[in-house]
Amino acid sequence: MGGVAPVHSYGLRAVMLAALLSGAALLAGAVWFGTAGLAVASAVLFAVGWAAYFHSERTVLTAFGARPVSEVERPELYRLVQELCSAARLPMPRLLVSPAVQPNVLTVGYSARSAAMCCTEGLLRVLTPAELRAVVAHELAHVSRHDLGVSSWSAGLASLVAFCPLSALLLHLTSAPVREYDADAEGALLAGDPMALASALRKIDMQAAALPLRPRGFLAAASHLMIAHPFSYGGFGRLFITHPPTGERVRRLEALAGYPR
Repeated sequence: MGGVAPVHSYGLRAVMLAALLSGAALLAGAVWFGTAGLAVASAVLFAVGWAAYFHSERTVLTAFGARPVSEVERPELYRLVQELCSAARLPMPRLLVSPAVQPNVLTVGYSARSAAMCCTEGLLRVLTPAELRAVVAHELAHVSRHDLGVSSWSAGLASLVAFCPLSALLLHLTSAPVREYDADAEGALLAGDPMALASALRKIDMQAAALPLRPRGFLAAASHLMIAHPFSYGGFGRLFITHPPTGERVRRLEALAGYPR
């Protein structure tokens, strides 16, 4: 498959970054404080790794104001996700809804069985059924491509330094625009309608520009998990741009659909 190499490269880059940071911390501890410093640095690294791994999901969903929803509350959404999961041969993710009026969606977790998908109220209001189907398919494409582990880990790591510019640097080092292009293509094929996803991306991008979220704290650390850049393209929000241009994403989807230029 054409997307295998980029996924491996994306994961390898995150592993290399983790190894580099760990090595630097261990070396500094050993040089400055000897054996005791090495032991302390090892303990700190273990604690940081544990926090980044196990608390990323809670941190992200709390920052998004997400709450779990039942099938009784959102029967149409449940049926849609179940149908696409069956077609993609994926387990059903946990579904949550954020009260945010900006249309957006993210999926967090470390495997297909631990995935949690969160849609905003704005997304559920502004998209047509076909557009929502295409957006959900895009998120499930991330799950099937095993993007979640690295993305969730980097969100957890960035959340530990969420209140300084270093978080933006971490997201850029562990994110790859190609993963959005690949998820767009695979999601469009899963939903069977590339133009519906193109239309959804246009709507989301336009509404996100009109109703930008504030790029602060834990929400900033999770921005790369969303389907579109949620902040303003100016000021501090510009530091967190990890998504490829929406116009290029739409162009590729139109080409996939055989749309005449």
